[in-house]
Amino acid sequence: MTEARTFTEQDPIRVFLLDDHEVVRRGVSDLLDSEPDISVVGDAENCAHALVRAPAVRPHVAVLDVRLPDGDGITVCRELRDRMPELAVLMLTSFDEEDALLDAIMAGASGYVLKQIKGSDLVSAVRTVASGQSMLDPATTARLMRSLRAEPAQAPAEAPELAGLSPREREILALIGDGLTNREIGKKLYLSEKTVKNHISRLLAKLGVQRRVQAAVLATHLEQPEPSGDRPAR
Repeated sequence: MTEARTFTEQDPIRVFLLDDHEVVRRGVSDLLDSEPDISVVGDAENCAHALVRAPAVRPHVAVLDVRLPDGDGITVCRELRDRMPELAVLMLTSFDEEDALLDAIMAGASGYVLKQIKGSDLVSAVRTVASGQSMLDPATTARLMRSLRAEPAQAPAEAPELAGLSPREREILALIGDGLTNREIGKKLYLSEKTVKNHISRLLAKLGVQRRVQAAVLATHLEQPEPSGDRPAR
């Protein structure tokens, strides 16, 4: 097991914030900056700015709002983790939604907490995800797990769509179901990220879904594909 990283005043947790409300950003920034082992190194008010600014400051943890004027924090989470696989992401939202939690998990988020959280608990959550552990809202997670346990009853209706996938698309769908990012899928299958994105676009169209997380749910009904080999295709 990998040993949890320890942060200190000399080597603090570097945090990036994304929220469209300036008051929220300032409040969270002041709260976190008051801790000796945490330093807020940057912030953004929208998705476009976050995707430019966050990689430049190399944070250990990104605290991202879910709903934003020009997109959503879950997409930002996926894209930032594609660029920085070691980044821990904590989703901070006002909305207690099962779909958003599942999306966040599939995007690689380490934590999902509500904005009603106490300040001291938010500080603890940042430290938890920075150390490599998971921090998910217990009540929302419990409901999500109950709904997923009921999902297999829908499997027969999905069989025709799954049957139409090519062997490569079935491989990629299975890896999406395992929670891998595009970059991780590319490394595993010796494909470029662009090729992976193209495969995913085609398989989503074949499955008749628009969101990656919907494909991930279908992947739970997918028989294990035959491996296409550990070497790149010639």
